[in-house]
Amino acid sequence: MHPKLITIGDFFIPSYGFFVALGFLAGLWMASRLARRQGLNSDLIVNLSIYCAVTGVLGGKVLMVLFDLDFYLRNPGELFSLTTLRAGGVFYGGLVLALIAAIIYMRHVKLPGWRTADALAPGVALGHAIGRIGCFMAGCCWGSECNLPWAVTFTNPDAHEMFGTPLNMPLHPAQLYQSATEALIFALLYWRFSKPHAPGFILGLYLMLTSTGRFLIEFGRFHEQALPFGGPLSNGQWISMAIFVLGAYIVRRSRSTLRQAV
Repeated sequence: MHPKLITIGDFFIPSYGFFVALGFLAGLWMASRLARRQGLNSDLIVNLSIYCAVTGVLGGKVLMVLFDLDFYLRNPGELFSLTTLRAGGVFYGGLVLALIAAIIYMRHVKLPGWRTADALAPGVALGHAIGRIGCFMAGCCWGSECNLPWAVTFTNPDAHEMFGTPLNMPLHPAQLYQSATEALIFALLYWRFSKPHAPGFILGLYLMLTSTGRFLIEFGRFHEQALPFGGPLSNGQWISMAIFVLGAYIVRRSRSTLRQAV
């Protein structure tokens, strides 16, 4: 597609970076808005969002390296190559490390954990939906070969040079699948947020929905690494199942808390 959004001489603005930044700003705006509705300190929420963004990028790249550890052990110089730096990483690695950073920060500044997480969850889904458009524009995180009417074919040599995107081959638009899924999740979470709910319910619902969507979309994604355990499921699908269980536990806990309060 168009991995270079704007090019002036040797300088260019990468499409991926632009949409990720746009997604972060949109998610930050949404989180601040919902935090104020919860009576939370919006300045602390902004700080929290920035910490989560930084640790999220780091976590995504760490998990990306772990998923392809043999390659990086054979080629340690690739850890700091432009290809690795440009890569978006693995979303789940960013999510897990961002959650850990959020817990530490919320305890430090004494933000109410579950209510804060509920305010952040819709913004994460919104930001993810916008960021995946950047993946599609750049050509990274591409899908498997596809002969369906909505298949996409990448032809831009910059995409192949920067991300290794296969050219002139019909592929599943996996990036758009994820973007549309996260947009629907955001709409549902935003609607549900305005309804009475126990603290933690929105977070748990988000984890259940995003993990289910990712589990299904993985069947249409290209996987560079061998599937673990010799089975049909990818690393992302195994992580999705773990995230779903965690989300289901949080939802059940929040409902139990609500019943006890009544």
